[in-house]
Amino acid sequence: MKTARFVRPALVVAAVIAVAALSGCASSASSFTGTWGSSASGQPNLTIKDDGSFKGTDGCNQMSGKGTVSGDTFTFGPFATTLVHCAGVNPWLNLAHTAKVDGSTLVVYKNGGEKIGTLDKQ
Repeated sequence: MKTARFVRPALVVAAVIAVAALSGCASSASSFTGTWGSSASGQPNLTIKDDGSFKGTDGCNQMSGKGTVSGDTFTFGPFATTLVHCAGVNPWLNLAHTAKVDGSTLVVYKNGGEKIGTLDKQ
């Protein structure tokens, strides 16, 4: 019986640690959830859902896919995009590899870590 008394507290502690760890992941993912950028015609925007799926536009081309969150970084998974040439539109969002939240701004980086643009939260 003494062994059972020691096992139960250990299981309770393990369960508390697991719940705390999962809670941390959920709050990190939620920091990316929402719509970023402008909804004005010709302007870039991106909507990220709780499950990591995203859709948006560079102001001309549509994009959609699914990403993952690890710590404070959102990593864009493979995504589909149209490839229309629109005069005056910079297609920087189609180069997105990772993103981080800085206050109310989503900072987007291309592969290699170079900052390529920002989108303010709507």
